[in-house]
Amino acid sequence: MTPEIKSHYNYPEVIHWIQTKGQELYGNEFKIIENDHQVIYQLIAYFLKEDQACAQLDITINKGILLSGPIGCGKTSLMNIMRYLTPIQHKFMIKPCRDISFEFIHDGYTVIHKYTKGRLYESDPKIICFDDLGLENNIKYYGNECNVMGEILLSRYDLFIAKNIQTHITTNLSASEIEAQYGNRVRSRMRAMFNLIAFNKSTPDKR
Repeated sequence: MTPEIKSHYNYPEVIHWIQTKGQELYGNEFKIIENDHQVIYQLIAYFLKEDQACAQLDITINKGILLSGPIGCGKTSLMNIMRYLTPIQHKFMIKPCRDISFEFIHDGYTVIHKYTKGRLYESDPKIICFDDLGLENNIKYYGNECNVMGEILLSRYDLFIAKNIQTHITTNLSASEIEAQYGNRVRSRMRAMFNLIAFNKSTPDKR
């Protein structure tokens, strides 16, 4: 049962808007099911930057979002829709982790700089959602193997501490799988960087 949210917004109406936007972007098959309301309420409170609602839903407003859940539960679609909901100063781009690994093959270590400090001549680093963390592979560049996303996350942690710039992530991995793939150092920093919002493991594949 989803709690009644103390808010200036009508959350059931916002969910209806999300479903309408989802159908506009992904077709009429896009549906918000009631079992997902708790997860979506947390996302709404966070991306509308509602302090009282975030406190009620155990969300820390200055951290990023780590949205986890089984394959096909709608993580990427929801994060894309949230870009239309959040205030302009908190807008973010979505970047698939697999694409970053392919960029690393082509461009090498400059890719890590690109997704942390920003491109050359950009004044500020950007808020980024790294999509499908864990699907990328360790990549070799001129014979040197690199855990690209692990390095990016460590640098994004430094950005978070120094400049309070958030990072968002979607992943199918559990906490123990994240530690196995990226190491304890990355996992410990992720605890400081992210609000964990998790779909139920039994959430069906909606594709």
